[in-house]
Amino acid sequence: MLKKIQEIAKSKFIRNVVIVATGTAGAQAISMAFSPVITRLYGPEAFGLLGTFMAILAVVTPIAALSYPIAIVLPKSDQDAVGIAKLSAFLSFTMAVLLTVILLLFRHTISDLLNLKDIAHFLLLIPAAMLFSAFYQILQQWLIRKKQFKVTAKAAIIQSISLNIAKVGIGCFHPVALVLIVLATVANLLHAFLLWLGIRKQPNSLPSKTYKEKSSHIKGIALKYQDFPLFRAPQVAINALSQSLPVLMLASFFGPASAGFYTLGKTVMGIPTTLIGKSVGDVFYPRLTEASHNQESLFRLILKATLALAAVGFFPYAAVVAFGPWLFSFIFGPEWVIAGEYARWMAVWLYFGFLNRPSVAAIATLSMQDAFLVYEIISILLRCAALYTGFVLFSDEVLAVLLFSSVGVVLNFSLVLYTLIKSRKINFE
Repeated sequence: MLKKIQEIAKSKFIRNVVIVATGTAGAQAISMAFSPVITRLYGPEAFGLLGTFMAILAVVTPIAALSYPIAIVLPKSDQDAVGIAKLSAFLSFTMAVLLTVILLLFRHTISDLLNLKDIAHFLLLIPAAMLFSAFYQILQQWLIRKKQFKVTAKAAIIQSISLNIAKVGIGCFHPVALVLIVLATVANLLHAFLLWLGIRKQPNSLPSKTYKEKSSHIKGIALKYQDFPLFRAPQVAINALSQSLPVLMLASFFGPASAGFYTLGKTVMGIPTTLIGKSVGDVFYPRLTEASHNQESLFRLILKATLALAAVGFFPYAAVVAFGPWLFSFIFGPEWVIAGEYARWMAVWLYFGFLNRPSVAAIATLSMQDAFLVYEIISILLRCAALYTGFVLFSDEVLAVLLFSSVGVVLNFSLVLYTLIKSRKINFE
């Protein structure tokens, strides 16, 4: 048994997960340490406007580079990966310019249509935030490709410290939603800049200068990985929309404060997914690609990772189901008790979302983009039905969150099951 534990500890995969998790844990620990102060400074309404802004940003960001950055890890040659990165950067800048023009002309019409008039003044920050987010993703995927996980971990910690100090420092004098939204926009730029510095300091991470002379093949690369804009980009956008619907609908039907309760609940309950699930996913993606190239058993890899996450996540999520309202009231202040009630129901859904990280990481390797797009279309229809039932038919925000979370449980479990079946079939062929 001891020998087996020592072998696991020496595993390069486990070491990489620990490195990424350490950086993510550090960033999350810093954010959580500042949270009781920040929630008392800004209040639910400011958090609601921030949540609404971030929900809109989450929907438009996949469109920026058409999900090409996700493909940076896949090519065998760095030359092709550099081509994808250049293509992604060009698309991101072009989309940001187009979105700026659209919002200059129609931002008030859009906010009136969605019954989100409070957010109209902040919409012009969306193109900049989208562009910075796309650049961050491009640099992050390059570092994942090069397995430079220490760089991403260090950048996450520095970014978190800077962002939270700014929130508290400015919030002591001017605790309004504008501060949170501007800082959220700048945060992606800072994160991208830190990753760029990390790449420059790691000679092994820099692309060869000879690749700069070979950009004519970018069109061919775009066609080779066309399943990303055709299937993955719509899938990610639809997923973001379905995840953002509760925030947008709460803000529209019940006001910014209700959206703020949901935003805090989702943020806190998403910590295990960000901390461990994303860390596993970031390391698991290149490991799966490598295993596919070496014709290893993908089914076994996905199953082991899923079961490990199931064991790790059970007790933290169960604690929130049992004590959610009390925990939120105690940690964040009495006015956040409703956020704890939301979190109680979200915990079950997000636990299964935590389990599906290896399955999501396997989608590109298993060439499941088309099936995943169908999954997301079904997902958003079911989630819309759940929210409509709670908000419109019963006018009960807690019931809406409960129904939305129940649908999420079924969908996440179905995705894990389908991915395992798909990977097993591939191994038998």
